[in-house]
Amino acid sequence: MLTWNNVINYARNGNPTPDRRIEKTADEWRSLLTEEQYRVTRQQGTERAFSSTLCELFEPGRYACVCCDNLLFDATDKFDSGTGWPSFTQPATPQAIAYHEDRSHGMSRVETKCNVCDAHLGHVFPDGPAPSGLRYCINAEALKKVTETTRDTAANEQGAAINDTEKTTGKRTTENTTTHDETATFGGGCFWCTEALFRRIRGVKQVTSGYSGGESENPGYADVCSGQTGHAEVIQVLYDPAVISYEDLLRIHLTTHDPTTLNRQGADSGTQYRSIILTQTPEQQQSAEKIVKEIQASFTDPIVTEIAPLTAFYEAEAVHQKYYDSNPDNRYCQVVIDPKLNRFRSLYADRVQQENDAE
Repeated sequence: MLTWNNVINYARNGNPTPDRRIEKTADEWRSLLTEEQYRVTRQQGTERAFSSTLCELFEPGRYACVCCDNLLFDATDKFDSGTGWPSFTQPATPQAIAYHEDRSHGMSRVETKCNVCDAHLGHVFPDGPAPSGLRYCINAEALKKVTETTRDTAANEQGAAINDTEKTTGKRTTENTTTHDETATFGGGCFWCTEALFRRIRGVKQVTSGYSGGESENPGYADVCSGQTGHAEVIQVLYDPAVISYEDLLRIHLTTHDPTTLNRQGADSGTQYRSIILTQTPEQQQSAEKIVKEIQASFTDPIVTEIAPLTAFYEAEAVHQKYYDSNPDNRYCQVVIDPKLNRFRSLYADRVQQENDAE
């Protein structure tokens, strides 16, 4: 779950990597959009408040970018803010939207854009309902309603757009995520290790290394390593629950590191290396408590894994993302990570996805 801290971090330090990119000329966009859609999405316009029936529409479905079909929001996260614009508490996926500081009109705000095509969507504010506290205030003209009955059509159109992008840019794009994907956040020692392992689990679509569990805002690697921030090195896992459940991810997490050692994994010592599960819903909290009790039977020493609600996740620097895959000859990777991966493949052979399928 994204919070205001995540939004500010993205706006100031760089946005998440999109699943794909679509770029067109102004004339090409004009040929695809109505005059009002073009004004709002390509010229940073704002529609008149209460001008759309979408404010009063709460039936099941999803909302995609009117320009590129990038899935942006789900109706389950929609609420009546009384502002006159469609409002949501969360995006469909963490990488669906890009955030930019906006100081126009004498105000200080955070602009939201489609992370695939840079379409202006609206703004996000920290005055939404719990638990996220976010209010995505979005122009209805920037949205396209995607009902369950038209899901396959939208997917086909999206696939065609991806193919067009590959043909015109020569760049390989990744499969887009869906609103049915879920996220989990774990820490179990150095995130170079945990990221490398979880990227090889079938059903996992994306793994991002970062920092969480502490109080400091926007920490860097050196800050976390000092032990003064309270943050742990963690990974945020985007996965398909139809392929692997949250509880099975928990089982893998707790059996591929030592959850009985306090603030230590092997030679890595410090609170930043503690075993931790950061939950985003009451259901995740209950599952974490359940699986810890289940796995405890496999250990003589008590499990000391911390279970706590996720309040903020700060993406780590680029050099730490996919570290193992980028540095296979690194001594640490060979001595520490390789044996961990071999153990994972031995314990969970049926859960291993093909190496070239790992995002």
